[in-house]
Amino acid sequence: MKPFSISDIKIRTELQPGDFGYLVYLHGKLYSKEYQFGNVFESYVAESLLEFYKNYNPETNRVWVCEHDQKMIGFVALMNRGTTAQLRYFIIEPAYRGIGLGKKLMELFMDFLKSCGYLGAYLLTTSELTTAASLYTRHGFIRTEEKYSTAFGKPLIEHRYELNL
Repeated sequence: MKPFSISDIKIRTELQPGDFGYLVYLHGKLYSKEYQFGNVFESYVAESLLEFYKNYNPETNRVWVCEHDQKMIGFVALMNRGTTAQLRYFIIEPAYRGIGLGKKLMELFMDFLKSCGYLGAYLLTTSELTTAASLYTRHGFIRTEEKYSTAFGKPLIEHRYELNL
């Protein structure tokens, strides 16, 4: 049993200084270790976070920052894309997986998505993230696209999942 539970995790929706820098670091560190993604992936996350920040409006965009002992251990964002939203930056430190945090974040995402009146949502991922894909499909997302890519420094299959409300 893990020495903590989901009740030990604080989830906040306000951005704080350092959040984006740490999120870029976390993606670079974990995706390199777990999936052998190269530096280009970390750069992609940094560039897309800049787009998110420039268009950030808490009325139609949302972040969920997960912290334990004042350290970011998870994150997900909802990004306004007009009538739909994009699920982005979903990440959880390995030690915090398996306690229901991913499920909780998806529930928060879905609640906010519906409360904003979006018609649907989409996300982009890769075929290697099977556990994440299972979580998305349990919440109604359907894989709509699959394509070969070398975008992140290695050959892989990119997937697009969509949800219609």
